[in-house]
Amino acid sequence: MNSGATDEQIGGVVSKIQSFGLDANVSRGMERTVIGALGDERTLDPEMFNSLGGVEYSMHVVKQYKIVSRESHKHDSIINIGGTLLGGAKVQVIGGPCSVETQEQMDVAAQHVSDTGCKLMRGGAFKPRTSPYTFQGNGEEGLRMFRKAADKYNLRIVTELMDARMLDTFMKYDVDVIQIGTRSMQNFELLKEVGRINKPVILKRGMSATISEWLMAAEYIAAGGNHNIIFCERGIRTFETAYRNVMDVTCIPVLKKETHMPVIVDPSHAGGKTWMVPALARAAIAAGADGLLVEMHPNPCEAWCDADQALNPQEFASLMGSLRGIAEVIGRSL
Repeated sequence: MNSGATDEQIGGVVSKIQSFGLDANVSRGMERTVIGALGDERTLDPEMFNSLGGVEYSMHVVKQYKIVSRESHKHDSIINIGGTLLGGAKVQVIGGPCSVETQEQMDVAAQHVSDTGCKLMRGGAFKPRTSPYTFQGNGEEGLRMFRKAADKYNLRIVTELMDARMLDTFMKYDVDVIQIGTRSMQNFELLKEVGRINKPVILKRGMSATISEWLMAAEYIAAGGNHNIIFCERGIRTFETAYRNVMDVTCIPVLKKETHMPVIVDPSHAGGKTWMVPALARAAIAAGADGLLVEMHPNPCEAWCDADQALNPQEFASLMGSLRGIAEVIGRSL
């Protein structure tokens, strides 16, 4: 539908679809409304709708993931994160520690993230851990510390939501980007909840998820009306034991073909070791990723979570320098 389509015009299209015995799904995004016909859409012809008031264009969509499919939106989507654009010619790097530990740690981390030119900062206030006896995050107090540190340097914050009941708390602290972690990729009730808000969402790939399953998980968010979705590859589980996960570089061009949404990569969780991160990060940018999610800790030896994969500030600054060169070669900037 056109951006200015009225409720009456939307209702007219819905009625037209229903008159053929099909159901209609209305997804209202920030910039446009998409109406999907559910059922055997072969009974419909696009010309039936093009003349209706408020219709921008109509088309057959054969993918199950109708809204996130590139068939429904030919041009790359650009996500606006508080004035920082993700998905365009500029590659964005989201740096910061795995977990929010102390105010001092977050203040120092925010300064280093800002000094390297990054506009986005990561940090986990709530941490999903394999063992119930390891550090689980500082919760709401962690959000407070994160917000305070990031605001000093005008950074946008990225943090993981694990429980839909905490969504109001995330909104209270004005979290700029909500991350859905790998273990929650198919938590469909959680996906539905973040689909009802107008906050950008980073959807991490499940450790054993196919690309089709990943796209369908994104469709849950989009169907709720939130089209600000960012795919994040973080490594998949295979038979290999030489490293933590296998970073699937191939998924980057495949996703670029299948969806109009931005694609970023988390090389830290893929490799699991500091020395692997720079090589994986450079490979991701060369393959066309729109951004990176990189762990950087002021003092990795003292990190409370995932110390083995965190870069120190000097290593992070060096990585940023090498990434700029790669980005320039492929016609992008950092």
